[in-house]
Amino acid sequence: MADKSFFIDTTKCTACRGCQVACKQWNKLPATKTSNWGSYQNPADLSFATFKLVRFREVVSGGKLRWYFFPDQCRHCLEPPCKDTAEGYVDGAILQDEATGAVIYTDKTRKLSDSAFEEVRESCPYNIPRQDPATRLVTKCTMCFDRVSNGLMPACVKACPTGTMNFGNRRDMMKMAKARLAQLKKAGYRKAQLLDADSIRVIFAVVDDPMIYYKFAVAQNDVGINRKLALRKLLRPATGLVAGVAMLGSIADTSRSE
Repeated sequence: MADKSFFIDTTKCTACRGCQVACKQWNKLPATKTSNWGSYQNPADLSFATFKLVRFREVVSGGKLRWYFFPDQCRHCLEPPCKDTAEGYVDGAILQDEATGAVIYTDKTRKLSDSAFEEVRESCPYNIPRQDPATRLVTKCTMCFDRVSNGLMPACVKACPTGTMNFGNRRDMMKMAKARLAQLKKAGYRKAQLLDADSIRVIFAVVDDPMIYYKFAVAQNDVGINRKLALRKLLRPATGLVAGVAMLGSIADTSRSE
């Protein structure tokens, strides 16, 4: 089971929301109460009970009215900043599977304090982590890790009728994404691009300014992590070095006493 990735071709999405429903069903997530808030998109945002959400945008582009659809979910970053942030508070709260690259939130996320959870959420450049106020569990897309580990496709990919959702070995998905990008460019979509493809496992193809699709379509800062996380990553090696020196000192003292 090799390193996995999604390729999401937004040009093929019809907003049927099959992926959104399939995610709910497979993960046994409760229904989310919706309302008329001026958009066909419902619910209005991701939540602890909504891991997958097709975002709707109605825009005028090139003098024409267009619908843009964006199946939003966790990007399963190659180097997840949420995991690095959580490690500073609760060991094992967030894990990364070595075989697939899936970023997994565990039951230990319940132990994160309110301030720690806010740091975890702020460290995510895509605004993904959500917390259940009742249980304090922090949740998001799991890459259908249980299905993938048993040779099955993620539920959202299995349910997609248009070829928007694709999943497989990262090398194959990158090859598919680059080939599709070339087709879109050739077809006249000058703004066509792959979003943050080198740093995440959920690769989106879009044909217009990413911010038109969604504010957090692309990473919100240059490094994808906040200053506190950057400082923690900088100091972590030094902490390990101090611990190592202390251990060597202890061994030396023991040797002298013998």
